[in-house]
Amino acid sequence: MSVTLEHVTRTVDGMATIRDVSLTLERGTLSVLLGPTLSGKTSIMRLLAGLDRPTTGRVLVEGKDVTGFDVRQRSVAMVYQQFINYPSLTVYENIASPLRVQGRPREEIDRRVQEAAKLLRLEPYLKRTPLQLSGGQQQRTAIARALVKGADLVLLDEPLANLDYKLREELRAELPRIFEASGAIFVYATTEPSEALLLGGDTVCMWEGEVLQAGYTSNVYRHPGTLRVAQVFSDPPLNIVGIEKKNGQVAYAGGIQAPATGLYASLPDGPYRVGFRAHQLEVANGIAGRHAFHATVTVTEITGSESFVHLNRGASNWVAVLQGVHEYEPGHVLDAVLDPDNVFVFDAADRLVAAPGGKAFSSEVRSGSREENASKSKSS
Repeated sequence: MSVTLEHVTRTVDGMATIRDVSLTLERGTLSVLLGPTLSGKTSIMRLLAGLDRPTTGRVLVEGKDVTGFDVRQRSVAMVYQQFINYPSLTVYENIASPLRVQGRPREEIDRRVQEAAKLLRLEPYLKRTPLQLSGGQQQRTAIARALVKGADLVLLDEPLANLDYKLREELRAELPRIFEASGAIFVYATTEPSEALLLGGDTVCMWEGEVLQAGYTSNVYRHPGTLRVAQVFSDPPLNIVGIEKKNGQVAYAGGIQAPATGLYASLPDGPYRVGFRAHQLEVANGIAGRHAFHATVTVTEITGSESFVHLNRGASNWVAVLQGVHEYEPGHVLDAVLDPDNVFVFDAADRLVAAPGGKAFSSEVRSGSREENASKSKSS
């Protein structure tokens, strides 16, 4: 089975919430919709589910136009941020409810509920009601009910957003196993880059109703086609600095000049913007071949295993992630060090021209079969 959005747009009260989106999703795949609030993730899911109809464009299932079909005519299940369970029913009956609506035989209902409960580790809780469960157990119950329905398309709209940290980590670790065992098409919406990386599969980066880039998650993360994609796929926020390449030298905005080594060496002369994630910025005293900037600490956040050091350098504010505990006081001046082999370089149109590990990766939105795209990815 495949589900396709073909040049889909949606306008509400004169404002475009979705702008010319084309995507193909295939059975057995996981696609993560990644973007900030109001980027269009939920709008895409509602179009896929049949809850909304596109203003222009078509929705296809196995090549058949289902644009006018509502949710009841589609094989779809959806899980939301909130734990939507029936409070008066046991966990067993919550999971069984879509099968009872379908009129399935008692033996089949019991078998499928037990299978879903085992998959989601809910077997000890089947006789409890949702109010007797933890938040993670309630959300697992909602997911089990979606899976037992046997839908070809399962949509998860930020399903872990309202859980505490421990429960989120627990479910994040389990979800890839659940997705693999199901065999359905999964679409998962999140604002968190770390969640997309953990889940794997494909990532669709979105911004203000547009698909900026889609592809295998690791490829999109390592080779963001544009500066905006790199910003969407970076948390803490992407650090940025302007440079000018000229006569074998690089001049950074606000001060220092350095030899154009590393990724800078092959760039034509001209202006660029350099992006680097928090873990790509080091704090050290003079390292040969690397470019150092005096920066002032504004705040240090210690998580236990890592320290997030916020730095100010003139008009720029950067963040460095350091392993371990580092107690820098506000106002402390230190060297922020860039490795010219470990940055992203964007041209005047904000297109990626150089990235760590080699040439820029294509930012073209993927279409076609999974096999075709796997071949294209390897050839790149």
